[in-house]
Amino acid sequence: MIRAYKFLMRPTVGQRVALGEMLRDHCSLYNGALEERRDAYRHVSKTSVRYGQQSVQLKEIRAFDPERQGRWSFSSQQATLRRLDKAFAAFFRRVKSGETPGYPRFRGVSWFDTVDFPKDGDGCRWDSTPHDPVTRVRFQGVGHVKVNQHRPVVGKVKTVSVKREGNRWYVVLTAEQSRPEPLAPTGSVVGIDLGIASFLTTSNGEHVANPRHGRRAAAKLGAAQRALARFPRVRRDKRTGNHQRAVIKVGDLYRKVRRQRLDHAHKTALGLVRDHDVIAHEDLKIRNMSKRPAPKPDPEAPGGFLPNGAAAKAGLNRSISDAGWGVFLTILQAKAESAGREVIAVDPRNTSRTCPECGHVAKENRPAQETFHCVSCGHQAHADTVGALNVLRAGLVRREAQPV
Repeated sequence: MIRAYKFLMRPTVGQRVALGEMLRDHCSLYNGALEERRDAYRHVSKTSVRYGQQSVQLKEIRAFDPERQGRWSFSSQQATLRRLDKAFAAFFRRVKSGETPGYPRFRGVSWFDTVDFPKDGDGCRWDSTPHDPVTRVRFQGVGHVKVNQHRPVVGKVKTVSVKREGNRWYVVLTAEQSRPEPLAPTGSVVGIDLGIASFLTTSNGEHVANPRHGRRAAAKLGAAQRALARFPRVRRDKRTGNHQRAVIKVGDLYRKVRRQRLDHAHKTALGLVRDHDVIAHEDLKIRNMSKRPAPKPDPEAPGGFLPNGAAAKAGLNRSISDAGWGVFLTILQAKAESAGREVIAVDPRNTSRTCPECGHVAKENRPAQETFHCVSCGHQAHADTVGALNVLRAGLVRREAQPV
Protein backbone atom coordinates (compact mmCIF):
# COMPACT_ATOMS: atom_id res chain seq x y z
CA MET A 1 0.00 0.00 0.00
CA ILE A 2 1.01 3.62 -0.55
CA ARG A 3 1.12 6.12 2.33
CA ALA A 4 1.85 9.84 2.17
CA TYR A 5 3.96 11.87 4.61
CA LYS A 6 4.10 15.65 4.87
CA PHE A 7 6.94 17.42 6.69
CA LEU A 8 7.75 21.08 7.27
CA MET A 9 11.03 22.23 5.70
CA ARG A 10 13.42 24.80 7.21
CA PRO A 11 15.17 26.33 4.18
CA THR A 12 17.81 29.03 4.52
CA VAL A 13 17.23 32.44 2.96
CA GLY A 14 19.13 31.42 -0.17
CA GLN A 15 17.31 28.09 -0.42
CA ARG A 16 13.96 29.84 -0.01
CA VAL A 17 14.82 32.08 -2.98
CA ALA A 18 15.91 29.06 -5.03
CA LEU A 19 12.69 27.17 -4.20
CA GLY A 20 10.66 30.20 -5.30
CA GLU A 21 12.58 30.35 -8.57
CA MET A 22 11.96 26.64 -9.13
CA LEU A 23 8.21 27.15 -8.75
CA ARG A 24 8.35 30.20 -11.03
CA ASP A 25 10.17 28.33 -13.80
CA HIS A 26 7.90 25.28 -13.60
CA CYS A 27 4.92 27.64 -13.73
CA SER A 28 6.39 29.24 -16.86
CA LEU A 29 6.86 25.80 -18.41
CA TYR A 30 3.26 24.85 -17.60
CA ASN A 31 1.87 28.07 -19.10
CA GLY A 32 4.06 27.78 -22.20
CA ALA A 33 2.90 24.22 -22.83
CA LEU A 34 -0.72 25.27 -22.33
CA GLU A 35 -0.29 28.15 -24.79
CA GLU A 36 1.22 25.82 -27.38
CA ARG A 37 -1.73 23.43 -27.12
CA ARG A 38 -4.26 26.24 -27.29
CA ASP A 39 -2.67 27.98 -30.28
CA ALA A 40 -2.20 24.72 -32.19
CA TYR A 41 -5.87 23.86 -31.87
CA ARG A 42 -6.94 27.40 -32.80
CA HIS A 43 -5.02 27.05 -36.05
CA VAL A 44 -7.05 26.24 -39.14
CA SER A 45 -5.55 22.73 -39.11
CA LYS A 46 -7.03 22.01 -35.62
CA THR A 47 -3.78 20.34 -34.52
CA SER A 48 -3.76 18.46 -31.21
CA VAL A 49 -0.53 18.54 -29.20
CA ARG A 50 0.16 15.61 -26.88
CA TYR A 51 2.38 15.08 -23.86
CA GLY A 52 4.90 13.02 -25.82
CA GLN A 53 5.47 15.82 -28.32
CA GLN A 54 6.01 18.42 -25.61
CA SER A 55 8.27 16.13 -23.57
CA VAL A 56 10.56 15.71 -26.59
CA GLN A 57 10.98 19.51 -26.75
CA LEU A 58 12.32 19.69 -23.18
CA LYS A 59 15.90 18.99 -24.26
CA GLU A 60 15.86 21.98 -26.63
CA ILE A 61 14.15 24.21 -24.06
CA ARG A 62 16.76 23.41 -21.42
CA ALA A 63 19.61 24.04 -23.87
CA PHE A 64 18.08 27.35 -24.99
CA ASP A 65 17.54 28.61 -21.41
CA PRO A 66 20.24 26.98 -19.22
CA GLU A 67 20.08 29.61 -16.46
CA ARG A 68 16.38 28.98 -15.79
CA GLN A 69 14.86 25.82 -17.26
CA GLY A 70 18.22 24.09 -17.47
CA ARG A 71 18.79 24.37 -13.69
CA TRP A 72 16.04 22.00 -12.64
CA SER A 73 15.42 18.29 -12.78
CA PHE A 74 14.38 16.93 -16.17
CA SER A 75 12.01 14.44 -14.49
CA SER A 76 10.27 17.17 -12.47
CA GLN A 77 9.67 19.13 -15.68
CA GLN A 78 8.19 16.02 -17.28
CA ALA A 79 5.91 15.71 -14.24
CA THR A 80 4.75 19.31 -14.78
CA LEU A 81 3.89 18.50 -18.41
CA ARG A 82 2.02 15.38 -17.26
CA ARG A 83 0.10 17.57 -14.85
CA LEU A 84 -1.08 19.67 -17.78
CA ASP A 85 -1.90 16.53 -19.75
CA LYS A 86 -4.09 15.28 -16.87
CA ALA A 87 -5.89 18.63 -16.82
CA PHE A 88 -6.73 18.27 -20.52
CA ALA A 89 -7.77 14.63 -20.05
CA ALA A 90 -10.16 15.71 -17.29
CA PHE A 91 -11.47 18.52 -19.51
CA PHE A 92 -12.29 16.16 -22.39
CA ARG A 93 -13.83 13.63 -19.99
CA ARG A 94 -16.20 16.30 -18.66
CA VAL A 95 -17.07 17.38 -22.21
CA LYS A 96 -17.99 13.81 -23.20
CA SER A 97 -20.09 13.23 -20.08
CA GLY A 98 -22.01 16.51 -20.54
CA GLU A 99 -20.65 18.18 -17.40
CA THR A 100 -19.41 21.77 -17.17
CA PRO A 101 -16.03 21.43 -18.95
CA GLY A 102 -13.73 24.06 -17.37
CA TYR A 103 -10.92 24.58 -19.87
CA PRO A 104 -7.42 24.42 -18.29
CA ARG A 105 -6.30 27.88 -17.24
CA PHE A 106 -3.00 29.70 -17.16
CA ARG A 107 -1.46 29.73 -13.71
CA GLY A 108 -0.14 32.79 -11.93
CA VAL A 109 3.06 32.51 -9.92
CA SER A 110 1.06 32.62 -6.68
CA TRP A 111 -1.25 29.84 -7.96
CA PHE A 112 1.47 27.36 -8.83
CA ASP A 113 2.61 25.92 -5.51
CA THR A 114 3.75 22.34 -6.16
CA VAL A 115 6.59 20.63 -8.02
CA ASP A 116 6.63 16.84 -8.25
CA PHE A 117 9.63 14.52 -8.52
CA PRO A 118 8.40 11.13 -9.81
CA LYS A 119 11.28 9.11 -8.36
CA ASP A 120 13.42 9.47 -5.27
CA GLY A 121 17.02 9.82 -6.45
CA ASP A 122 16.17 11.47 -9.78
CA GLY A 123 16.61 15.20 -9.20
CA CYS A 124 15.92 14.80 -5.49
CA ARG A 125 17.04 12.66 -2.57
CA TRP A 126 15.15 12.06 0.66
CA ASP A 127 17.36 11.81 3.76
CA SER A 128 20.32 13.02 1.74
CA THR A 129 22.61 13.19 4.81
CA PRO A 130 21.85 9.88 6.60
CA HIS A 131 24.78 10.20 9.03
CA ASP A 132 23.58 13.62 10.22
CA PRO A 133 21.06 13.66 13.12
CA VAL A 134 19.16 16.42 11.25
CA THR A 135 17.08 15.08 8.35
CA ARG A 136 17.62 16.79 5.02
CA VAL A 137 16.18 16.49 1.54
CA ARG A 138 18.23 17.45 -1.50
CA PHE A 139 16.75 19.09 -4.60
CA GLN A 140 18.62 19.74 -7.82
CA GLY A 141 19.38 23.46 -8.07
CA VAL A 142 18.50 24.10 -4.41
CA GLY A 143 20.74 21.95 -2.21
CA HIS A 144 20.25 20.07 1.06
CA VAL A 145 17.24 21.51 2.90
CA LYS A 146 16.57 20.83 6.59
CA VAL A 147 13.35 18.96 7.35
CA ASN A 148 11.37 18.88 10.58
CA GLN A 149 10.71 15.13 10.51
CA HIS A 150 8.19 14.62 13.31
CA ARG A 151 7.60 10.90 12.67
CA PRO A 152 9.52 8.08 10.99
CA VAL A 153 8.94 7.20 7.35
CA VAL A 154 8.09 3.52 6.97
CA GLY A 155 8.76 1.77 3.67
CA LYS A 156 10.52 2.75 0.48
CA VAL A 157 10.12 6.35 -0.64
CA LYS A 158 8.69 6.45 -4.17
CA THR A 159 7.94 10.09 -5.00
CA VAL A 160 8.89 13.47 -3.53
CA SER A 161 7.04 16.78 -3.92
CA VAL A 162 7.75 20.36 -2.88
CA LYS A 163 4.74 22.35 -1.72
CA ARG A 164 4.47 26.02 -0.75
CA GLU A 165 1.71 27.13 1.62
CA GLY A 166 1.90 30.85 2.26
CA ASN A 167 5.39 31.53 3.57
CA ARG A 168 6.00 27.91 4.61
CA TRP A 169 7.58 25.11 2.61
CA TYR A 170 6.72 21.42 2.89
CA VAL A 171 8.05 18.19 1.45
CA VAL A 172 5.46 15.52 0.65
CA LEU A 173 6.57 11.90 0.31
CA THR A 174 4.79 8.77 -0.84
CA ALA A 175 6.18 5.51 0.51
CA GLU A 176 5.36 1.95 -0.46
CA GLN A 177 4.63 -0.19 2.59
CA SER A 178 3.52 -3.70 3.32
CA ARG A 179 -0.08 -3.91 4.49
CA PRO A 180 -0.20 -3.42 8.29
CA GLU A 181 -1.66 -5.99 10.63
CA PRO A 182 -5.41 -5.46 11.06
CA LEU A 183 -6.77 -4.43 14.44
CA ALA A 184 -8.29 -7.07 16.69
CA PRO A 185 -12.03 -7.54 15.98
CA THR A 186 -14.44 -5.90 18.42
CA GLY A 187 -17.67 -7.52 17.27
CA SER A 188 -19.30 -4.09 17.03
CA VAL A 189 -21.12 -2.56 14.07
CA VAL A 190 -22.31 1.05 13.83
CA GLY A 191 -24.17 3.40 11.53
CA ILE A 192 -23.44 7.12 11.41
CA ASP A 193 -25.60 10.03 10.35
CA LEU A 194 -23.70 13.16 9.33
CA GLY A 195 -25.27 16.50 10.11
CA ILE A 196 -24.88 20.18 10.88
CA ALA A 197 -26.21 20.50 14.44
CA SER A 198 -24.05 17.50 15.40
CA PHE A 199 -21.11 16.53 13.25
CA LEU A 200 -22.26 12.94 13.39
CA THR A 201 -24.63 10.77 15.38
CA THR A 202 -24.10 7.03 15.82
CA SER A 203 -26.74 4.31 15.89
CA ASN A 204 -25.86 3.91 19.60
CA GLY A 205 -27.19 7.40 20.27
CA GLU A 206 -23.81 9.09 20.70
CA HIS A 207 -23.41 12.61 19.33
CA VAL A 208 -20.11 14.10 18.14
CA ALA A 209 -20.25 17.87 18.38
CA ASN A 210 -19.70 19.99 15.30
CA PRO A 211 -16.71 22.25 16.11
CA ARG A 212 -17.61 24.83 13.39
CA HIS A 213 -14.02 25.99 12.97
CA GLY A 214 -14.89 28.25 10.06
CA ARG A 215 -17.64 30.04 11.96
CA ARG A 216 -15.38 30.53 14.99
CA ALA A 217 -12.73 32.15 12.82
CA ALA A 218 -15.22 34.20 10.78
CA ALA A 219 -14.68 37.44 12.72
CA LYS A 220 -10.88 37.30 12.41
CA LEU A 221 -11.11 36.27 8.76
CA GLY A 222 -13.50 39.10 7.99
CA ALA A 223 -11.23 41.68 9.63
CA ALA A 224 -8.16 40.34 7.83
CA GLN A 225 -9.92 40.29 4.46
CA ARG A 226 -11.20 43.86 4.92
CA ALA A 227 -7.66 44.98 5.74
CA LEU A 228 -6.40 43.23 2.61
CA ALA A 229 -9.14 44.81 0.46
CA ARG A 230 -7.79 48.29 1.25
CA PHE A 231 -4.72 47.60 -0.91
CA PRO A 232 -4.95 47.91 -4.71
CA ARG A 233 -4.80 44.75 -6.81
CA VAL A 234 -1.25 44.67 -8.14
CA ARG A 235 1.22 42.03 -9.20
CA ARG A 236 2.93 40.02 -6.49
CA ASP A 237 6.30 41.71 -7.01
CA LYS A 238 4.68 45.18 -6.80
CA ARG A 239 3.20 44.68 -3.32
CA THR A 240 4.42 46.77 -0.41
CA GLY A 241 5.54 45.23 2.85
CA ASN A 242 2.19 45.94 4.54
CA HIS A 243 0.32 44.51 1.57
CA GLN A 244 2.38 41.31 1.65
CA ARG A 245 1.84 40.91 5.39
CA ALA A 246 -1.92 41.32 4.92
CA VAL A 247 -1.88 38.58 2.26
CA ILE A 248 0.08 36.25 4.54
CA LYS A 249 -2.28 36.87 7.46
CA VAL A 250 -5.37 35.90 5.45
CA GLY A 251 -3.64 32.78 4.16
CA ASP A 252 -2.46 31.78 7.63
CA LEU A 253 -5.97 32.08 9.06
CA TYR A 254 -7.44 29.90 6.31
CA ARG A 255 -4.70 27.32 6.76
CA LYS A 256 -5.32 27.22 10.51
CA VAL A 257 -9.00 26.48 9.92
CA ARG A 258 -8.11 23.75 7.45
CA ARG A 259 -5.65 22.14 9.86
CA GLN A 260 -8.21 22.24 12.68
CA ARG A 261 -10.80 20.62 10.42
CA LEU A 262 -8.35 17.90 9.40
CA ASP A 263 -7.35 17.26 13.02
CA HIS A 264 -10.99 16.82 14.06
CA ALA A 265 -11.68 14.50 11.11
CA HIS A 266 -8.63 12.33 11.86
CA LYS A 267 -9.47 11.97 15.56
CA THR A 268 -13.15 11.21 14.94
CA ALA A 269 -12.39 8.66 12.23
CA LEU A 270 -9.73 6.98 14.37
CA GLY A 271 -12.18 6.57 17.25
CA LEU A 272 -14.75 4.91 14.98
CA VAL A 273 -12.19 2.58 13.41
CA ARG A 274 -10.82 1.46 16.78
CA ASP A 275 -14.24 0.71 18.26
CA HIS A 276 -16.16 -0.90 15.38
CA ASP A 277 -15.61 -3.63 12.79
CA VAL A 278 -18.24 -2.36 10.34
CA ILE A 279 -19.13 1.30 9.79
CA ALA A 280 -22.09 2.28 7.60
CA HIS A 281 -22.59 5.84 6.39
CA GLU A 282 -24.74 7.74 3.92
CA ASP A 283 -23.46 7.98 0.37
CA LEU A 284 -23.83 11.76 0.25
CA LYS A 285 -23.51 13.73 -2.99
CA ILE A 286 -21.99 16.73 -1.27
CA ARG A 287 -21.39 18.72 -4.44
CA ASN A 288 -25.08 18.47 -5.37
CA MET A 289 -26.14 19.32 -1.81
CA SER A 290 -24.16 22.56 -1.84
CA LYS A 291 -25.36 23.84 -5.22
CA ARG A 292 -27.02 27.23 -5.47
CA PRO A 293 -30.80 27.13 -6.03
CA ALA A 294 -31.97 27.75 -9.58
CA PRO A 295 -33.44 31.22 -10.24
CA LYS A 296 -37.23 31.50 -10.52
CA PRO A 297 -38.34 33.83 -13.31
CA ASP A 298 -41.41 35.94 -12.52
CA PRO A 299 -44.03 35.22 -15.23
CA GLU A 300 -45.85 38.46 -14.45
CA ALA A 301 -42.73 40.65 -14.72
CA PRO A 302 -40.51 39.87 -17.69
CA GLY A 303 -36.88 40.09 -16.63
CA GLY A 304 -37.80 39.80 -12.94
CA PHE A 305 -37.32 36.92 -10.56
CA LEU A 306 -39.23 35.47 -7.61
CA PRO A 307 -37.58 34.70 -4.23
CA ASN A 308 -35.86 31.32 -4.39
CA GLY A 309 -34.35 31.03 -0.91
CA ALA A 310 -30.82 31.75 -2.13
CA ALA A 311 -29.79 33.59 1.06
CA ALA A 312 -30.84 30.73 3.34
CA LYS A 313 -29.27 28.17 1.01
CA ALA A 314 -26.00 30.11 1.03
CA GLY A 315 -25.87 29.85 4.82
CA LEU A 316 -26.56 26.10 4.64
CA ASN A 317 -23.84 25.69 2.01
CA ARG A 318 -21.32 27.44 4.27
CA SER A 319 -22.25 25.13 7.12
CA ILE A 320 -21.87 22.05 4.90
CA SER A 321 -18.44 23.23 3.75
CA ASP A 322 -17.41 24.05 7.31
CA ALA A 323 -18.37 20.57 8.52
CA GLY A 324 -16.01 18.96 5.98
CA TRP A 325 -17.98 15.75 5.41
CA GLY A 326 -16.08 14.85 2.25
CA VAL A 327 -12.68 15.10 3.92
CA PHE A 328 -13.91 13.08 6.89
CA LEU A 329 -15.31 10.24 4.74
CA THR A 330 -12.07 10.06 2.73
CA ILE A 331 -10.01 9.82 5.93
CA LEU A 332 -12.41 7.27 7.41
CA GLN A 333 -12.11 5.05 4.33
CA ALA A 334 -8.29 5.21 4.41
CA LYS A 335 -8.02 4.45 8.13
CA ALA A 336 -10.51 1.60 7.87
CA GLU A 337 -8.57 0.04 5.01
CA SER A 338 -5.33 0.16 7.01
CA ALA A 339 -7.02 -1.32 10.10
CA GLY A 340 -8.86 -4.10 8.27
CA ARG A 341 -12.28 -2.58 8.99
CA GLU A 342 -15.23 -2.41 6.59
CA VAL A 343 -16.91 0.83 5.52
CA ILE A 344 -20.24 0.64 3.67
CA ALA A 345 -21.94 3.56 1.90
CA VAL A 346 -25.74 3.35 1.57
CA ASP A 347 -28.44 5.31 -0.21
CA PRO A 348 -29.41 8.23 2.08
CA ARG A 349 -32.98 8.57 0.76
CA ASN A 350 -35.66 8.43 3.49
CA THR A 351 -33.21 7.36 6.20
CA SER A 352 -34.51 10.15 8.46
CA ARG A 353 -38.20 9.57 7.56
CA THR A 354 -38.43 5.80 8.10
CA CYS A 355 -39.59 4.50 11.47
CA PRO A 356 -37.09 1.95 12.83
CA GLU A 357 -39.90 0.19 14.74
CA CYS A 358 -42.67 -0.29 12.17
CA GLY A 359 -40.98 0.75 8.90
CA HIS A 360 -43.53 3.48 8.10
CA VAL A 361 -42.13 6.14 5.73
CA ALA A 362 -43.61 9.62 5.77
CA LYS A 363 -42.42 13.21 5.72
CA GLU A 364 -44.65 13.89 8.73
CA ASN A 365 -42.58 11.49 10.84
CA ARG A 366 -40.04 14.28 11.28
CA PRO A 367 -41.96 17.34 12.51
CA ALA A 368 -38.78 19.17 13.58
CA GLN A 369 -35.07 19.11 12.86
CA GLU A 370 -34.17 16.97 15.89
CA THR A 371 -37.51 15.26 16.53
CA PHE A 372 -38.79 11.97 15.13
CA HIS A 373 -42.39 10.98 15.89
CA CYS A 374 -43.88 8.17 13.85
CA VAL A 375 -47.45 9.00 12.84
CA SER A 376 -48.22 5.29 12.49
CA CYS A 377 -46.94 3.62 15.67
CA GLY A 378 -46.06 6.65 17.81
CA HIS A 379 -42.35 5.83 18.19
CA GLN A 380 -40.32 8.84 19.36
CA ALA A 381 -36.56 9.37 19.22
CA HIS A 382 -33.88 11.83 18.17
CA ALA A 383 -34.10 12.23 14.41
CA ASP A 384 -30.35 11.81 13.87
CA THR A 385 -30.29 8.58 15.91
CA VAL A 386 -33.15 7.23 13.80
CA GLY A 387 -31.23 8.12 10.66
CA ALA A 388 -28.11 6.35 11.93
CA LEU A 389 -30.15 3.22 12.82
CA ASN A 390 -31.65 3.09 9.34
CA VAL A 391 -28.22 3.62 7.78
CA LEU A 392 -26.83 0.71 9.82
CA ARG A 393 -29.67 -1.61 8.82
CA ALA A 394 -29.30 -0.72 5.15
CA GLY A 395 -25.55 -1.24 5.41
CA LEU A 396 -25.92 -4.69 6.97
CA VAL A 397 -28.43 -5.70 4.29
CA ARG A 398 -26.07 -4.57 1.58
CA ARG A 399 -23.18 -6.39 3.26
CA GLU A 400 -25.10 -9.68 3.38
CA ALA A 401 -26.12 -9.29 -0.25
CA GLN A 402 -22.53 -8.90 -1.45
CA PRO A 403 -21.02 -12.04 -2.99
CA VAL A 404 -18.39 -13.75 -0.86
